Amino acid sequence: MVDTDRVRAWRPRVAGVAEVLHAEWRDHAYPAHTHDTWTLLIVDDGLIGYELDRHHRHAAPRGGVTLLPPHVVHDGRPATSRGFRKRVVYLEEDVLGEALIGAAVDTPLLTDPALREQVSRLDRALTARDDLEAESRLALVAERLAWHLTGRRPAPNLPPVAVVAGRARDLLDADPAGTTSVAEVAARLEVSTAHLVRSFTRSYGIPPHRYLLGRRLDLARRRLRDGEDITQVALGTGFYDQAHLTRHFKRLLATTPGRYQRGINVVQDRAG
Repeated sequence: MVDTDRVRAWRPRVAGVAEVLHAEWRDHAYPAHTHDTWTLLIVDDGLIGYELDRHHRHAAPRGGVTLLPPHVVHDGRPATSRGFRKRVVYLEEDVLGEALIGAAVDTPLLTDPALREQVSRLDRALTARDDLEAESRLALVAERLAWHLTGRRPAPNLPPVAVVAGRARDLLDADPAGTTSVAEVAARLEVSTAHLVRSFTRSYGIPPHRYLLGRRLDLARRRLRDGEDITQVALGTGFYDQAHLTRHFKRLLATTPGRYQRGINVVQDRAG
């Protein structure tokens, strides 16, 4: 991870995301360059002026989403004396595909409040290292970006929402610790990750990544009650490590796994 007073960047563990960059610059102008990734950015303050493909001049305002394609020259500079603050998610080229590069050159600015909110939520999930949520958010963002660039909505003959949601829940319930990703479940059901996320959320009121997290926490609580070592509980229930388990455990129960386990032991000692 790179950290300075104004720049923070890291590579998440989410397939399709090459890098996340948060930057706040008052007078910095970066020279013409290219990326081998899609540059998806939102501006939280100020205005960015830039040139794309040498002769197109644009501006990235606070209210929109800007998508710069891979392998196309662009630069950037503050458009006002205030400078700007931006959040950028660099997407691997195959997330959208080479065929959409031309459309992105023609229309890099997408004025879509719903898309902006989706990108912001994706960034927040990546920042919090909530990889399952970020995976789901990325699928929805990529789908909506493709809508804008192609002008086409998903095919109307998609599998029924209730059927997809029910089959997905069965798979998640069968092996919550061993399910590595929402995309894995979608692939087994032969649907897109975006369609699975929408179907599950519409049917059950929460997205599949949050349902899966709840099932993993249920397993963790059961194993903690049985007195298992916390680190082994974390690794055995689908969390990266003890810190990952602790963060989500505290979010659910406002206590740590260690305190939870010690509280159970105290109750059992008193009962004995």
